[in-house]
Amino acid sequence: MGLFLTSGFPGMSDTLPILDALGEVADFIELGMPFSDPLGEGPPIQRSSARALKGGIRMRDTFRFAREFTRRHATPLVLMGYINPILRYGPRQFCVAARQAGVNGLIIPDLPPEEDGVLAGHAAESGLDIIYLVAPNTPRERIRDIDARSSGFVYAVSVTGVTGIRLAERMNQVEKYLRLARSLVRKNPLLVGFGIRTHSDAVRLCRHTDGFIVGSALVTRIEQLWRDESLGPKERCRMLREFAVALKFGQ
Repeated sequence: MGLFLTSGFPGMSDTLPILDALGEVADFIELGMPFSDPLGEGPPIQRSSARALKGGIRMRDTFRFAREFTRRHATPLVLMGYINPILRYGPRQFCVAARQAGVNGLIIPDLPPEEDGVLAGHAAESGLDIIYLVAPNTPRERIRDIDARSSGFVYAVSVTGVTGIRLAERMNQVEKYLRLARSLVRKNPLLVGFGIRTHSDAVRLCRHTDGFIVGSALVTRIEQLWRDESLGPKERCRMLREFAVALKFGQ
């Protein structure tokens, strides 16, 4: 199970405690790099990114969170975000800083494999995986090509659209697409994300994949817990951990 958290959300002081709470439950963590135009994200992750940016998050803060987390946990950490901030930072410098912070890989949704020359070489030099995405409208040959170019795993977007979409009415179509993707992705593990809200969602989709990723549902739960002023920081983190355990193992 992969879990997605936006860096600097809900506040700068919250990211590390949340990472610590989730670090022993998740098989890996996706730490989102906030961006002003997260085109692949639905409302929950859009809100989290906007809140983090308003709170003053910078790339150096994300690297600091990654470094502190990877010092304390063996759980792999992947950075997820968009190419513009990486270009502004400098692709080579970004990859070096990411690796020095203990990062294992990168997910850049708006970087097509055909354009990865701007980043792929620097990532390889720094020992970083680049994880590419496939979707229901990805042609068969392109799925094979993405599998060949990817390292770490291939990310199967469950539906064509943005994160946080509801799967219930589309589950049969999603399973058909995942069966096809599973037959074509041979080099890497295949993980599915977008729209997974419950353990039962995960169990059903993992019949055809090697694992699942939860983002919007976790971000929404963080919003709920941090909105409840009757809860203290430790109780919020404990309840968030319980939510993650239920996603992974059921109740």
